[in-house]
Amino acid sequence: MLKAYSWLTFCVVVWGSNFVFGKILVVHFSPTMLTMLRLLFIVLFLMGLSTFNKGKKSINRSDLVSILILGVVGVFINQWTFFKGLETADPTTSALILATTPILTGILAALFLKEKFTMRMLVGSIVAIVGIFFVVTKGTFSSIHVDKGLLWIVLTMITFAVMIIMTRLLSTRMSPMAITLYSNIVGLIVSIPFAFTIDTPLRISSTISDWALLIVTAVVVHGIANLIWNNYIRYVDASKASILSNLEPFVAMLMGFIILLKPITGAEIVGSLFIVGGVILSTYQRKVSK
Repeated sequence: MLKAYSWLTFCVVVWGSNFVFGKILVVHFSPTMLTMLRLLFIVLFLMGLSTFNKGKKSINRSDLVSILILGVVGVFINQWTFFKGLETADPTTSALILATTPILTGILAALFLKEKFTMRMLVGSIVAIVGIFFVVTKGTFSSIHVDKGLLWIVLTMITFAVMIIMTRLLSTRMSPMAITLYSNIVGLIVSIPFAFTIDTPLRISSTISDWALLIVTAVVVHGIANLIWNNYIRYVDASKASILSNLEPFVAMLMGFIILLKPITGAEIVGSLFIVGGVILSTYQRKVSK
């Protein structure tokens, strides 16, 4: 059990650090080019991994449209808006906004999957929104200024929720490896023409260390960490694992302080407590004894 929690904590640290590393990478690579390159290395990793995976990888014709939507919205737009937002947005604030994804996912699941939306989820959503408002305004409610990068991060959060819903629908008919591989291939194909047309000016680093950071974060964040999480999640309670995943904003806050020398403000701490508390409240499910 200790080993399982240790590996799950490692995954949370990796995902939380992604905000800080993304902030570093967008300085040296333009957002769409960074998206294309990152997807390229993710696809190469997944294709290499799929050669050892004997699971079913075929796609039914009925699922083809869903894979296309997932690849365009849940992969390409999700990754692109993430890096586009980090050009100007604060990584800690971005992590806090994305931490509310489970709430939006619950709302979408109630609308499209007919899942129940409870009063607990409503209260948790309100608490989380108060936390976001507190962080974005930095505790000074007299003057509200929203960085345009945060609007891109909100779009990232929306596409992330869509990705979760689409993956949940497809997972009843396809293996996780097939869904991940094919959706990332679609995302990569779509990103290629945009990488050379959207970004002006086009930025590509010529430094080996920047390329190494890009490749390592792509493979570790979206490949290895996901595999480790999926492997060890079965050994612990889902509620405890979800609490661990809610620590991502705090990891982003700490890594921003260590790597970017960004001070941690009182507004960020108070806001993060509201947001994480709201998410835990809205996603908590009590055990029902038989």
